[in-house]
Amino acid sequence: MKSIAVVYHSASGSTHRLANAIVQGANSCADVKVNVYRILPEHIHQGRFIALDILHEITKADGIIFGSPTYMGSVSAQFKAFIDASSEIWSTGSWTNKIAAAFTVGNHYSGDQLSTIKYLQTLAGQHGMLWAGLDLKGLKERNIQNNSGAQSGLITYTQDKEIPADALLTAQYLGERVSLLANRL
Repeated sequence: MKSIAVVYHSASGSTHRLANAIVQGANSCADVKVNVYRILPEHIHQGRFIALDILHEITKADGIIFGSPTYMGSVSAQFKAFIDASSEIWSTGSWTNKIAAAFTVGNHYSGDQLSTIKYLQTLAGQHGMLWAGLDLKGLKERNIQNNSGAQSGLITYTQDKEIPADALLTAQYLGERVSLLANRL
């Protein structure tokens, strides 16, 4: 049985809703176990990520899907603390050849969310992970998967504090895609 880890930070609940949709999609594949790790305030002490047990649990997964809200063109400080703590994993090569993907949400249609995805893609590259972008065509009609047209990862924004329905469908697809790819390894 393959396993997928979904690790994310959510402040307002938007990233959490996307993570739930991703988990739903990942769980749609047979022979895949999904573990969810939400970065909480108690995981951070004096700006450092201290829940090292989470890092070690994630290391057991065949695929890791990273999620963070976009703040000022990058990941949240809480997620950055998690990333910094992953340098211990980097030194052992424990994430090498695992499937990686990412998702983010911002408050505006064009709030530099792509830079957040690119940052996470760089993180995956530094760890020697295999990046799984979206293979969906970007369509302009509403309620069509991947309405943003981004292929590097799931990028969306909130409308009246809600996630657009097409983004939730894309999130499900991303979870399913990572599970399918992990099953191929």
